[in-house]
Amino acid sequence: MTVKVRRQRPRRRVFWALVAVLLADLLALSDTLAVMSVDLGSESMKVAIVKPGVPMEIVLNKESRRKTPVIVTLKENERFFGDSAASMAIKNPKATLRYFQHLLGKQADNPHVALYQARFPEHELTFDPQRQTVHFQISPQLQFSPEEVLGMVLNYSRSLAEDFAEQPIKDAVITVPVFFNQAERRAVLQAARMAGLKVLQLINDNTATALSYGVFRRKDINTTAQNIMFYDMGSGSTVCTIVTYQMVKTKEAGMQPQLQIRGVGFDRTLGGLEMELRLREHLAGLFNEQRKGQRAKDVRENPRAMAKLLREANRLKTVLSANADHMAQIEGLMDDVDFKAKATRVEFEELCADLFERVPGPVQQALQSAEMSLDEIEQVILVGGATRVPKVQEVLLKAVGKEELGKNINADEAAAMGAVYQAAALSKAFKVKPFVVRDAVVYPILVEFTREVEEEPGVHSLKHNKRVLFSRMGPYPQRKVITFNRYSHDFNFHINYGDLGFLGPEDLRVFGSQNLTTVKLKGVGDSFKKYPDYESKGIKAHFNLDESGVLSLDRVESVFETLVEDSPEEESTLTKLGNTISSLFGGGTTPDAKENGTDTVQEEEESPAEGSKDEPGEQVELKEEAEAPVEDGSQPLPPEPKGDAAPEGEKATEKENGDKSEAQKPVVFRALVTRFGFR
Repeated sequence: MTVKVRRQRPRRRVFWALVAVLLADLLALSDTLAVMSVDLGSESMKVAIVKPGVPMEIVLNKESRRKTPVIVTLKENERFFGDSAASMAIKNPKATLRYFQHLLGKQADNPHVALYQARFPEHELTFDPQRQTVHFQISPQLQFSPEEVLGMVLNYSRSLAEDFAEQPIKDAVITVPVFFNQAERRAVLQAARMAGLKVLQLINDNTATALSYGVFRRKDINTTAQNIMFYDMGSGSTVCTIVTYQMVKTKEAGMQPQLQIRGVGFDRTLGGLEMELRLREHLAGLFNEQRKGQRAKDVRENPRAMAKLLREANRLKTVLSANADHMAQIEGLMDDVDFKAKATRVEFEELCADLFERVPGPVQQALQSAEMSLDEIEQVILVGGATRVPKVQEVLLKAVGKEELGKNINADEAAAMGAVYQAAALSKAFKVKPFVVRDAVVYPILVEFTREVEEEPGVHSLKHNKRVLFSRMGPYPQRKVITFNRYSHDFNFHINYGDLGFLGPEDLRVFGSQNLTTVKLKGVGDSFKKYPDYESKGIKAHFNLDESGVLSLDRVESVFETLVEDSPEEESTLTKLGNTISSLFGGGTTPDAKENGTDTVQEEEESPAEGSKDEPGEQVELKEEAEAPVEDGSQPLPPEPKGDAAPEGEKATEKENGDKSEAQKPVVFRALVTRFGFR
């Protein structure tokens, strides 16, 4: 008996050791399931998480607050974030960076760079000749780009989320202003890569707010369209959005709620910060008046004193939103001199009178882009901290002509909650109730190219063509294919922004260059020499505007077609075996498979831009690809033909083959010309 017992003990130990290993593996797997969202505002950020067993929840920072200032203090060997950095702003204003998101994706000659320098003269901005952008020069040894500073903030936000979730987090959805263009969106993605975050999506903050509103009011959405206007005035900017909620039928899950962005209007510089800067200037003038006879220096020349005044202006703005007057006071403002002065709401409104006149502007822009009237809007809902200013509400209420403004949404946290719901929906670890989101393109994108035409025998001229790729307020994500049918040699084409006439002159200067990139194709002529006996179907460029609103050119390829004899009786054994295996794994042509498969590419003819009509016979077609998910935007190359044998390729559409013999089927194969991305 003793021997038997001794023999069983090692077996039990091995068994429990295996169980422990399996449990450890399961725990390690569960430790990577949490996802997060970052609502990145100009002044503060809100972080939210979803993890197994915990619904959507706002992350508390180290001070147990639900929002964290977007401020970074950089020293030689130390970095401070959030509230710690905010307290350092008084002691070391030069090394304390804030509102740096306004410089993302901006070249040195952009008006917003000059505006930032005027608002915060304590910061030294240096020119980067390679990128044509600016750096923050903290010291002779320390300089950082705005993207690097944002990367630090995103890394800090992840540390807050991981501490709160008690597990590592890599997947995130980050909010960006709807008016961010391609350069600004790519700057945010670059910052996220520096922070080691995997960005599931860049979601527009107005879309995230609309999603949060719809998710929590799912029961109120029916087949009747409801038009809701969200007016979001934050610290740095103002955005007005018109959203349509409606139940729609989807292939995957039947009837589901949907939100569609119908109209967008914005003002890049209208927000609470500009009001605070006006108040700061007013308080600085009062302090100088009090010390006029003492031959004192101008308080505006003292960065520490101006940092104190800006903090007091922020507090004063908040207090005056609820009170008619208040006493502004700062102990030891400059040269150990205290400051105390009375400020009234009337004075504040007079200081910002021209700002309040701009409040209705985004409303009119949103209505124009949606081609709607105010009568079609059921409710106007306030979002953003600056909408708490009474005068803003008064002017807005008069502009929209409603009885009251909706305040039934958390103005500070709605975007963070909507973004984290989208993060859970995109993550493979969670299953949430579907909510269809149809975002809209704010800036149209087109393709421009020039080619030589022969108007008369021996007379050649250059003709400039434009083709709209993604139209304004069109939905995305979306894929498009443009086919060039008149080229048999190497050529170039330009990808530019389309008509930006809806932007004012100042906004156009801030927007920057309207050229996205120039694509130079090489190898086009070689592909035609390589396949002289095949019929050319043109040069096809495949574009993708993904969920983050970022444009990419997946590939450019030359397509040829030929006819080959195909006898059904001579089907090889390998083909039969391949078909059998395909049907076993759902690759057959059963009705269910057809219903759930990728849609056929739909052809969508785009009318040429004004002044660039095609002459008879010219065919530059624009096609819309089916919205199938793609992992990395690239696809494997097709095998090249050996000798006279054409490789198996894409099938032509039934409409093209309807009048051809069954024994003669066109085989389409693609010869790759080149692939390009955007930098």
